[in-house]
Amino acid sequence: MKKIIALLLALVMVFALVACAAKTDAPAEETKTETAATETATEEKTEEATEEPAAETAAPADFKVGFIMLHDENSTYDLNFINAAKEACETLGVEYTLITNVPEGQECYDKAAELADAGCNIIFADSFGHEDYMIQAAKEFPNVQFCHSTGTKAHTEGLSNYHNAFASIYEGRYLAGVAAGMKLNEMIENGEFTADEAKMGYVGAFTYAEVISGYTSFFLGARSVCPTVTMEVTFTGSWYDETAEKEGAQKLIQNGCKLISQHADSFGAPTACETAGVPNVSYNGSTASVGPNTYIISSRIDWAPYYIYAIKACMNGEAIDTDWTGTLATGSVVLSELNEKVAAAGTQEALDQVKAELEAGTRHVFDITTFTVEGKQLDSYMADVDTDPDYTPDTEAIKDGYFAESSDRSAPYFNLYIDGITLLDQAF
Repeated sequence: MKKIIALLLALVMVFALVACAAKTDAPAEETKTETAATETATEEKTEEATEEPAAETAAPADFKVGFIMLHDENSTYDLNFINAAKEACETLGVEYTLITNVPEGQECYDKAAELADAGCNIIFADSFGHEDYMIQAAKEFPNVQFCHSTGTKAHTEGLSNYHNAFASIYEGRYLAGVAAGMKLNEMIENGEFTADEAKMGYVGAFTYAEVISGYTSFFLGARSVCPTVTMEVTFTGSWYDETAEKEGAQKLIQNGCKLISQHADSFGAPTACETAGVPNVSYNGSTASVGPNTYIISSRIDWAPYYIYAIKACMNGEAIDTDWTGTLATGSVVLSELNEKVAAAGTQEALDQVKAELEAGTRHVFDITTFTVEGKQLDSYMADVDTDPDYTPDTEAIKDGYFAESSDRSAPYFNLYIDGITLLDQAF
């Protein structure tokens, strides 16, 4: 009888524990998916730690990380950040909260304040227009670290808890341009059009320096292997507008563009290319799922190295760089797997060679001998690095024969309109 009673008591205890566990795992409504994933990852890390030596940096039990994203997983731009955030936090075994669809307005401050009040030690935001609101939050919460990707003001604000980060993505775009140029050469050799008809199209969001630097580096990469290429650029006035991006690509194709690339975040342009049978070079991740017969390659920033660096620094009480720039060498600038089905023969070998030259410093994306402005080669150019409301030029950008992009500030400041590129509109 005693054995039966003991058994019954044991079963009651098991059911009670299961019920408690189920209640504990229930996440906050706003971020339940991300929080649940984090808890699971943290538990897995703990289990592994019992079998292996402790990691160099162990997260304090109460350490929390917050992320603010402009859009959600439907945006290639934000998906790239989301994947990096999850990878970094799971690698370090830290708890995190991820908030998506936060506009570039006062709501960004509100969410940053909510995360700080919830105990987050470090908070990241991913869009250019979030910056002023992140600065506002940094002033309000001096004991919390705020890190903002693509921003420009950290080095002039003078806040010990506010930081900017970017990467030399112009090198990635240049490499993607090399792949585009080789595809154009193949199409010329196949008799699909003549060398003087080699025209590319580019769908951009805004006429910001970041976008100008991006489409220019892409163009220069293409022209390094296809010297007759020209390019037309159209703008949508939005980082994410699938209809506008699709219509922009269609307009460029109708104008005779033989290959399309973009600095915009939806599948609009790649979808238009697949429908029209026009090769496409995407951004922030592979679009092979919607363009299996036209997608060539994509360049992107891998934000995981920065997230890991900044989170570890925060955990250890170490200073975070005011203005951090990731590179090819840090693994921050990467290319997606080449779509051999669409890419020209020999493309991977060419990419490997050019990448090695960029890393060695024997090739520079903005070499002043490779482009002109209004028919003239530059030997001097004052760039707006210390951003002010009037965008006053303040820093000599031509150094050692090339425009030294992202050397005086992580965010791009190349804003030159070079010959060979035609802007169809500049409303944005």
